[in-house]
Amino acid sequence: MDIEVSKQKKAFLRKLYLAHTIDSDQHNLLSLNKLTGMPRRTLQDSIAALSDIGVECQFIQDGERNNSGHYKISSWGPISSAWVDTHLDEITKLLA
Repeated sequence: MDIEVSKQKKAFLRKLYLAHTIDSDQHNLLSLNKLTGMPRRTLQDSIAALSDIGVECQFIQDGERNNSGHYKISSWGPISSAWVDTHLDEITKLLA
């Protein structure tokens, strides 16, 4: 079954997917790019926009280089991380 997904819904689902991915392991832009196949700019924009849905994400610096570190979800805000985990297969299918 092929379901049409609006751009807004896809952007929302992308944020949920990225928040879940970041929360499940230590990731930087390179590892997120390799894992998701999303372009670097899309990842940067989506991570920056996580606060739009109430999810707090920060970059944890590891070492002296600017890009050396990983992202961390400090709060899911109004989003249920358990719901995202339960519906992850559906989310990834809609993003494909």
